[in-house]
Amino acid sequence: MFAKTMREHLTQFGCLSDWLTFVKSWNDLELDRFMADGGGYRKRRHAVYAAVADGRILREPHQPHYQARDYNPLNGGIARWFEPISPDVGDGPTMRTILAFARTLFSSIAPETCAWHIEAHQFRIEARVAEEGRPTPEGLHRDGVDFVLMLLIDRLNIADGTTAVHALDGRRLGSFTLAEPFDAALITDARVYHGVTPVGPLDSASAAHRDVLVVTFATQSTLPPPSVGPPPEGQP
Repeated sequence: MFAKTMREHLTQFGCLSDWLTFVKSWNDLELDRFMADGGGYRKRRHAVYAAVADGRILREPHQPHYQARDYNPLNGGIARWFEPISPDVGDGPTMRTILAFARTLFSSIAPETCAWHIEAHQFRIEARVAEEGRPTPEGLHRDGVDFVLMLLIDRLNIADGTTAVHALDGRRLGSFTLAEPFDAALITDARVYHGVTPVGPLDSASAAHRDVLVVTFATQSTLPPPSVGPPPEGQP
């Protein structure tokens, strides 16, 4: 969905009054220390919400992110504890507006679902001459949820980063590049595979990054088994 259209849709569900603060919060992400490929190019924060039957979207206590290896053969199979999205960002007007939009859209596609498990991920992929950034290091994949929203926050000095969508039988269905803030992709996870090509710097002498918010919606029937493993020191 192009940026102008996406922004128009979002403003039907709330305001974006803290957008600039929301964007700047990507400068405060923490290094992803669970990269099995040894890469130091990905930073992130994570939050979990519950959309309940009475219409509220509640932030849940901090908890790990878990994907089965069937969905993420590179980094799956373990409880991954990421730093939490800060309360002012996670409960701010922009995030709440995005969640309300996504909840309404995905519930219209699956009207039998009255409650959702929601996970929000702030991602920054950094690109350097010596190390390309890989938005999807696991390759073409599914996330093991029901629906996925990918929203571009910022692109700075970035080349490539093309999203490809494939049918379950491997046929390429199309591709596109999230190029402007508010450009978005909306995916029914059970129906397609998706992946994003590596990114590099346009100007090798300058910093380069691709910032994206990924929000996933899952029902209890599609949730993975309960994750195990203690939180890192300093986290609840």
